[in-house]
Amino acid sequence: MPTLLALLLGAGALIALVWLRSRYFDFRGQKPEHYSDTEPRFDIREVFNGPIACEGVIYGPLGRVVSRFTAEMHGSWDGATGTLTERFHYDSGATQERAWTLTLGEGGRIRAEAEDIEGEGEGAQAGSTVSLRYRIRLPASAGGHVLDTTDWMYLVADGRIINRSQFRKFGIKVAELVATMRKTTQ
Repeated sequence: MPTLLALLLGAGALIALVWLRSRYFDFRGQKPEHYSDTEPRFDIREVFNGPIACEGVIYGPLGRVVSRFTAEMHGSWDGATGTLTERFHYDSGATQERAWTLTLGEGGRIRAEAEDIEGEGEGAQAGSTVSLRYRIRLPASAGGHVLDTTDWMYLVADGRIINRSQFRKFGIKVAELVATMRKTTQ
């Protein structure tokens, strides 16, 4: 009996350590306030206004690149409400379109909605970052799964954005996206 108890306590401690690590010390543990004093300031009404070009890769669960893409985006704002349209072109030849409705609230809070988002996404802009968390429904051709998404965008000095997103199912990372975005003059 003492061996079983020791095994159960050890398993419980391991689960607690994994939870603590993911909650406070990895990518999902970032908080907007960690970046509140960083420059340049990320104002989504300015940065996501007009045409934007994007290039990126998607990594699968084993860390290998499974897809490459480019995208044309366009943002427009009416006060605190904006629309960001996206048209993705994947290396497989597939295309995908999405239209986000972004609403900026008090203290930099952001509410995000799109047709393939379950409910509402929530996030914030702080310092040189924007963070969003949402549940995205994949197209039927990709299995139709609903994934928990943690999305961080980092504004760098030349006005480009570095985007990193992680996608999880049942708490397990199944994909990661890394992309760059930059304003264009189209």
